Amino acid sequence: MTTSTASPVQTPIGALGEAVLRRIFVQCSEAILVTDRDNRIIAVNAAFSQLSGYSAEEVIGRNPRMFSSGRNEPAFYAEMWRAINEDGAWSGEIWDRRKDGNLYPIWLTVSAVRDNENRIANYVATFADIGERIEASNQLLHLAYHDPLTHLPNRLSFESQIELSIRACERDHKQVALMLIDLDHFKMVNDTLGHHVGDELLKSVANRLRDCVRASDIVARLGGDEFVVVLPDIDCAMTIASIAGKVQRSLSDSSHRVGPHTLYATPSIGIAIYPGDGRDGETLLRNADTAMYHAKSAGRNNYQFYAKHMNAAAAARLELENALREALSSITPTHSPFTLHFQPQVRLSDGQIVGLEALARWRHPQLGEVPPGRFIPVAEETGLIQPLGDWVFWETCRNVRHFRDCGLHGFRVAVNISAQQLRHENLPSVVRGALACYELTPQDIELEITESTAMQNPELTLSILNQLSDMGIVLAIDDFGTGYSSLAYLKHLPIQRLKLDRSFVQDIETDQNDAAICSATVALGHNLGLELVAEGVETSTQRDFLARLGCDTLQGFLYSKPLPADRIVEYLRSYRPTRLNG
Repeated sequence: MTTSTASPVQTPIGALGEAVLRRIFVQCSEAILVTDRDNRIIAVNAAFSQLSGYSAEEVIGRNPRMFSSGRNEPAFYAEMWRAINEDGAWSGEIWDRRKDGNLYPIWLTVSAVRDNENRIANYVATFADIGERIEASNQLLHLAYHDPLTHLPNRLSFESQIELSIRACERDHKQVALMLIDLDHFKMVNDTLGHHVGDELLKSVANRLRDCVRASDIVARLGGDEFVVVLPDIDCAMTIASIAGKVQRSLSDSSHRVGPHTLYATPSIGIAIYPGDGRDGETLLRNADTAMYHAKSAGRNNYQFYAKHMNAAAAARLELENALREALSSITPTHSPFTLHFQPQVRLSDGQIVGLEALARWRHPQLGEVPPGRFIPVAEETGLIQPLGDWVFWETCRNVRHFRDCGLHGFRVAVNISAQQLRHENLPSVVRGALACYELTPQDIELEITESTAMQNPELTLSILNQLSDMGIVLAIDDFGTGYSSLAYLKHLPIQRLKLDRSFVQDIETDQNDAAICSATVALGHNLGLELVAEGVETSTQRDFLARLGCDTLQGFLYSKPLPADRIVEYLRSYRPTRLNG
């Protein structure tokens, strides 16, 4: 027995009947326009009138060229009619003109209808408005090549544009300059004020960058707080330096107002030039990045031109960063690649040791003894200062417990607190936990923050310092005189000590400016009821000079270099105070 499957019934068009065809013509959602063989309009449907604005009576008998937008060349129409007449149909995007004069894009299909003798009898055009589709497509294309926050070209757009600029300047034997711009301490804005404030700051920076360069220059945002400026057709390095200086001043000299916040955004700028520093965009960007990090190491808020020796410096820095990460990850309760050294602080009035400062030291198996001046800045730039600072604080408390168990009393131990540690609102809880763990009192330790740290996020800083002060912990401003602080703000901080930076002490005997700064700082501190500590004291002449100024406490090689824990115990046990007057 066999079975068969019925084929679907296909109804001939002619069998639909004139009434059905008319209903299809009238109700079709696409516009339909029918002409005779001479291209005179003989019928349009309701969708046509709704789309074009013309009624049937206004167009019947007229040529469709009445809708021409004027945007297409005669050659375009010639090819269109060739396809219709020879191939029977044509489809494509075209712009038409509505009755009100507005232009709009349509997707048009024109078919030639032939009679029984194969002669063209009519032309049938169907079309629909594709304006929304084009707009959506353009928006997607814009998003693909532009940063949604600042509306600047993004990395993808930059990579294509830089190559075009290089090729153009290669033909004309011109130079192309690439400036990589990184905002200094931008992460601090996000961490303390929130990402919404950081986003508004980035918008403000983008606007200023646009205003600094020519319309033909490229300004792009690569991501985060990194921007790039491409300057094609540059004649000399002096011109590049002039523009870089303009960018630096524009971003840093005046504040950015974001809601209730007044913010400053200083840039570190690295510059690479085609063809000397690279013959493609990738190489130029990499070398500009190297120069930018050199700008940061040179103190930030400056620009640096790429030089080949920087690659060696960048490689050394990367090696140091990786080694630092590895060292921090290797810390255990019983082992650490870091150690603490302690330097005594001596009171001038009676020669007594009233404090020690805990200082981190690091010896690496391959790099050897790494100076704090090398690894501390890297830790700060990479965020590694947080775990390092936490280790220093807990290790200090452990050593203070050891000093007390050895019978050594009568002095505090000072610990430096980083800006990242201070930004964490749980810092007072961490301090309480460490003191309780080692059975110490708040009077056993002193916390030092730098002058610049004290000025960051003043509201949060004041709140946390007040909590620490209420616990009974002595607070000090370290490196005083090297930052840009507001005395009106500093007087409200619950600090007890000012530490005069060693840079002012070292030439106090020969430099009148340093002597004047030291004298003014001591007077200022005493007027505010603060104790003055001078760092970097190495000679008896410096000691005597500071004594005449009225400085309270001295710290430096004159008394002792920083010593490891076991040797500082020996030093403290053998120390005999000597009064200044002999």
